[in-house]
Amino acid sequence: MSAPPLAGRVHALDWTSLRDELDTFGGAQSGPVLTRDECHALADLYDEPGRFRSTVDMARHRYGSGQYRYFDYPLPDPIVEMRAMFYVKLLPVAREWAWRLGRTAPWPDTLDEWLAMCHAAGQRRATPLLLRYGVGDWNALHRDLYGELVFPLQVVIGLDEPGVDHEGGEFLLVEQRARAQSRGTATVLRQGHAFVFTTQDRPVQSARGWSAAPIRHGVSTVRAGSRRTLGLVLHDAE
Repeated sequence: MSAPPLAGRVHALDWTSLRDELDTFGGAQSGPVLTRDECHALADLYDEPGRFRSTVDMARHRYGSGQYRYFDYPLPDPIVEMRAMFYVKLLPVAREWAWRLGRTAPWPDTLDEWLAMCHAAGQRRATPLLLRYGVGDWNALHRDLYGELVFPLQVVIGLDEPGVDHEGGEFLLVEQRARAQSRGTATVLRQGHAFVFTTQDRPVQSARGWSAAPIRHGVSTVRAGSRRTLGLVLHDAE
């Protein structure tokens, strides 16, 4: 029996729980989206350089250690399908967060419309990427902004099995709290599961109303094996 279409799998996730965790922590891990074979098929695309617009050596740019590649258009069909459905499911969160923070919510109802806005603003380069880490590799805390037009949530999907294919390499979120020490969370990214997280901040309520808590993300040091992930950024780059 074949697996259901990818968009249907994304739609069927427990979005009530995911949204609650996003509100509380700025990040949440879903149930499975990709099968093991699908994970391997996507990870193997890394060795087809013609599919990518650029390769980044993290150590060279002092981003950490490891390597990643940005896909070029046209994107592989599974990425197109997942990216469009994640956008639709995360759009209500994006709009709610914008309302809480008194910001504009420029995002239309579909990803195609949103990307057309990005391209009209000069952000025409594809942003989905494959990341590859070996022993000793890590990713410094950062944000994926790429231009003036930003979608406030994004997704990373684990393509290898922790504890089998690699040790370490936990996904990190660090939240800067007002008048307090920063708060960090570390998540073991399961194979085929999606981790949804904020691109730059989350709304936090206090006695004086809502404020934005800045959040950066990264990856802890891989202690053994190889760790590969798929990143789905929901805006394009300049």
